[in-house]
Amino acid sequence: MAITEEPIPALSDLTLENLRATPEGRRVLTCIQCGMCAGTCPYGEYMDYPPRRIIAMLRIGFVEEVFHSDSLLNCVACYSCMAQCPRGIRLTEVLLPLIKEEMFAKLPQVPAELQTALQNTLRYGNPQGLSPRKRADWIKTAGVPVRILPVDPRPVDVLWFVECYTSYHPRGQDNSRAVARLFHALGVDFAILGNDERCAGECARLVGESGLFDTLRETNMGVFRRYKFNQIVTGGAHAYDAFKFIYPRHGFDYPLEHTTTFFAKRLDALKPKLTRKLNYTVTYHDSCCLGRHNEVFEEPRNLLKAIPGIKLREMTHNRINSICCGGGGGGMWLDTYYKSKGMERLSERRIKEAIATGADVLAVSCPYEISRFEDALKVMGHENKMVVRDIVELLAESLGDN
Repeated sequence: MAITEEPIPALSDLTLENLRATPEGRRVLTCIQCGMCAGTCPYGEYMDYPPRRIIAMLRIGFVEEVFHSDSLLNCVACYSCMAQCPRGIRLTEVLLPLIKEEMFAKLPQVPAELQTALQNTLRYGNPQGLSPRKRADWIKTAGVPVRILPVDPRPVDVLWFVECYTSYHPRGQDNSRAVARLFHALGVDFAILGNDERCAGECARLVGESGLFDTLRETNMGVFRRYKFNQIVTGGAHAYDAFKFIYPRHGFDYPLEHTTTFFAKRLDALKPKLTRKLNYTVTYHDSCCLGRHNEVFEEPRNLLKAIPGIKLREMTHNRINSICCGGGGGGMWLDTYYKSKGMERLSERRIKEAIATGADVLAVSCPYEISRFEDALKVMGHENKMVVRDIVELLAESLGDN
């Protein structure tokens, strides 16, 4: 089932109390209790209250009981329940954020790993807890010039929103260096926000910390208004989701692209520059945000097929049925919590499928997935069989000397 392109209802005006009076609330109550949401949820067996049971509790007026269970921390916001719902109920977009916000406020204790990440994001603008002044340090090793708008505020065509992982983490910086090289190869007029940028906040919102998300959104929107640009491009799948579906309620009206779709639309100009043959067998992992939520399925595959020497093999679960990496909805900050509950990490479940293809490269289009899958490969003893690469890294490698 395709996920609708309709705007998400304004959650700032939507509460559990007025839900029944709204069109979306009435759609929620049309649930036929088929169990597809629980059955398709990757952690469904650990949920005290899967979506259908939450709706049942809403109907009988006992929803308060749901707020006192921490099992919704197991929801990684993968959009599987929403994609499979035969009634088209917008579970991940509407119902679950409302419930998780109430649950989060009543948690007797926030898991330490999650609490640290959220506190760091509030204080420093990134979950790593690193100085905002170091956000653009990676450009020293970019190999090409990268303009920083606070330093050179001239109007620019593309405002590149780099995001946190790709600004601070060494493997994330590989992604940023690759994007910068590709922009230069195509002659794109681009710039970054540098120290002015803060986390887009989508994962904080989907774990239940809506107040933190609002703070980050207001900061970023204030920064956007300071500069003149024609469009925003980001490689962060979660940032892309926030900008596309949530920020527009608060004045965001800029043309938006993910780096994957940006380069796919310019494939005719990019392909002649891909001169270095890469003799890799590649399997591609569809990210939940970019794939299942935004139906970006063919663009990443078209980019991979354009690289000389690449052989593409599909995993058993692909496109809308892809298995989540487990990092969404705050899941990247809950691995220790999940392990304490005896839960299998979804990244390891996905690696089993990737290894089964016989591929030597696992390609991704969401930077968060790099460290998750690299760690899973090491834990499972497969680090010598497969490497994880973002599509933009493969494209940049194929540029050769261009």
